[in-house]
Amino acid sequence: MFKKVLLGMLVVMAVGSSLFANVTATTLSETQKASLLFMYQEEKVARDVYITLGKKYPSATTFADIQLSEQQHIDAVEGLCKKYNVDISNVQESVVGVFVLPELQSLYTILVAQGSVSLLEGLKVGVAIEEKDIVDIVAAEAGMPADVVKVFENLRAGSYSHLDAFNKAVAALQ
Repeated sequence: MFKKVLLGMLVVMAVGSSLFANVTATTLSETQKASLLFMYQEEKVARDVYITLGKKYPSATTFADIQLSEQQHIDAVEGLCKKYNVDISNVQESVVGVFVLPELQSLYTILVAQGSVSLLEGLKVGVAIEEKDIVDIVAAEAGMPADVVKVFENLRAGSYSHLDAFNKAVAALQ
């Protein structure tokens, strides 16, 4: 009898603690959710511009190399969007050049036009994308939960690496 009571208490404690964990889970404000959606789409802008310019300049491997990394960035932020219930149902991730946020749709169009002028201009677009990404990541980290900050720190480190690669490619052509 004692064992059954003890087992029952352990079950109640386990269930209770898991319920408590769910109650105290971090939730995001609508502003924070909008920031996650923006970062998700901004990573897609980078990937999609690099895909598009990579097709235009197939000998420039920087675009192809970094677009693969950008996909990992997209996947990381997508995971956060799903975890924090950010609506990404309208995002067409597999369709290059299509975005749900009008400002990022416009940015994609402008960057592809600038990058299509020449390979050098295309590589400079890569520099501009990574510089913007770093600034936006830092801004988006403010007030976010620790897990989001950790992912953003990793994205920022990747963006610095990408920035370095694009700067080296630009220097090689000048």
